[in-house]
Parts: sequence; C-alpha cells; structure tokens
Amino acid sequence: MARAKARPVADTAARPAASSTLLTPRQAAEKIGISYPALKHWILAGRIRTVKTPGGHHRVPIETLDAFLAPELSRSGGARISGRNQLLGTVVEVTIEGLLAKVVLAVGSQQVTAIITSDAARELALKKGDQAFALIKATEVMIARP
Repeated sequence: MARAKARPVADTAARPAASSTLLTPRQAAEKIGISYPALKHWILAGRIRTVKTPGGHHRVPIETLDAFLAPELSRSGGARISGRNQLLGTVVEVTIEGLLAKVVLAVGSQQVTAIITSDAARELALKKGDQAFALIKATEVMIARP
C-alpha cells in the first residue's frame, strides 16, 4: 500500500518529548539532505513540526522527518531512481582533489567520466573495482556520428 505524503505543521509549544529524539535544525537538515537555510525556512513557514526549548530554540523530533524522506529511504535504506538512462559499470578511477572528485566507470568497452563532490565520493565509498551506476539525465545527452 502506498504511503500518503504527509505535510507536517509547525508546533511551537514547548513540551517535553521524552520518547522522541530531538535534533537541532542543522542536524535535521543534514539527515534529510537539504541546506540549513532551507530547513529554517520550512520551520518558519510552518511546513515542519518543531518543539521549542525553554530558551526558544527549535528542535525537530526525528520521527517528523519521515514525512520528508522517500518511503524507500525511511524504511529499507535504499532508493529507487526515476531516471531511465542507468549504465552499470565498474569503477576504474577515483581521484579526489579538494571539493571535487573525478569518477571513471568502464561500461562495456566505453568509459563514462563524472565530476561529483568529494563528499559524495566519500559517502559512496567508491574504489577501483566497485560496481556503480552512471545515471544520465536525458536532457543532457548529446548524440554524434563517427
């Protein structure tokens, strides 16, 4: 059964949440993969429920974040991707320099090179010999004749 996407509302009443883990807005933003300013905007707009500390600081109950995660991420730990251009390949090179990483996949007899953030490369723990997908956005693919 498909889970309906809830739209939580703000709750600024200060009350103890003994059975709930409370996150700072920065921790909550990191957990759902958005920027801290975006999360603060959501809080102030009433899009996400928070609890205020006695000092007036917002805290986000961890279970509130489930509505902002894809159902697959919140339950199974894996994600489904809508993109159709998915090429399975083998990592042949990972070069991390500063903020960027170069990842080269061998897909059949061809190679696909991607420049991603170094944080993403570290999070994926990519290393030579691993299998990975190259996801290609269809509007960014060009075709040429030999």
